[in-house]
Amino acid sequence: MNDLIINFTPTGMVPSKNMNPFVPIEVNEIIEEVHKANEIGITLVHLHARDADGAPTYKKSVYGPIIEGVRRHCPELVICISLSGRNFNEFEKRSEALELKPDMGSLTLSSMNFVQQASVNTPEMITKLAMKMKELGISPELEVFDLGMINYAKYLASKGLIQTPFYFNIIFGNIAGIQADLSSMGVAIQNLPENSYWSFGGLGKSQLTANSIAIASGGGVRVGLEDNLYYDKNRLKTATNIELLERVNRLAEMHERACMPPAQFGALGFYNKYR
Repeated sequence: MNDLIINFTPTGMVPSKNMNPFVPIEVNEIIEEVHKANEIGITLVHLHARDADGAPTYKKSVYGPIIEGVRRHCPELVICISLSGRNFNEFEKRSEALELKPDMGSLTLSSMNFVQQASVNTPEMITKLAMKMKELGISPELEVFDLGMINYAKYLASKGLIQTPFYFNIIFGNIAGIQADLSSMGVAIQNLPENSYWSFGGLGKSQLTANSIAIASGGGVRVGLEDNLYYDKNRLKTATNIELLERVNRLAEMHERACMPPAQFGALGFYNKYR
C-alpha cells in the first residue's frame, strides 16, 4: 500500500501529566488533540478514556462525549476505542463502550506481561469481544505484541470470528514481546494473512525505529504519546503528540508517501457497518 495509514494514539492507559505534561487526559483535551492531529493528517484514532481523577475508565458515559466531539470536528475520521485487559478483566466492563458503536475496537490477541503489569486476555474473553464487535458492525483492531498473536488471528479467522480485511497493529519493544529489529519485523510481515493492512508501533525508543521502517517498507504507523513520551531516544526532551506526528509526516514525505485519507480507509471496510 502506497498511502500511509497513520494510527494516532494520543493518551493510553499509563501516561500521566506527571510523566509528561502534554498528555491529553480530560475529555476536551482529547477532542482538541485529535482535531489538531486530523488537520495535520491521520487516518484513524485509537482512543482511551480517563475518569475525573485521571484513571483509565471503561465507561461509555466518558467515551460517549469523546466520540461525539471527535465526530463533530472530524466526521470522516475512523474511530477506534481501547478494550484493553490491563485494568479491567470483566467482559461487561471491557465491552461497555462498544454500545456506542465506534468504527473499531482493539482486540489484543493473547495475554502478556508489561514491565510492571499484566494484560490478561483469555481465549474466552477474546472470543466474546470478537463476537460482540461483529454483532455491532465494529471492525477489530488486531493488536500484536508477539508472533504467536498473528497465528491466533488466523485461528479466529478460521472460526469465522473475524473477517477480512484485517487491520493489524504490530507493537515492538515490550520487554516480554517482539523487538524492533529487522529480522523480527520481516518475519511478522511474512506471517500476516492475506488481505491484511498493518501498522508498526513501538514502545518508548522503539517508536521511531518502528515508524521509520514501516514507512520505508510500505506499511502504516502507530504514533503518539500512548507509547512514547519522549522525542529523543536519550529521553532528554518530552514530546508532544503533534511533534511526533509531524516527524512521521516528514519521514513520509521523504519516501514520497501521503497519509491515507480516513474515508479511503473506512471504505476498505473499517467504518462501522451501521454508520
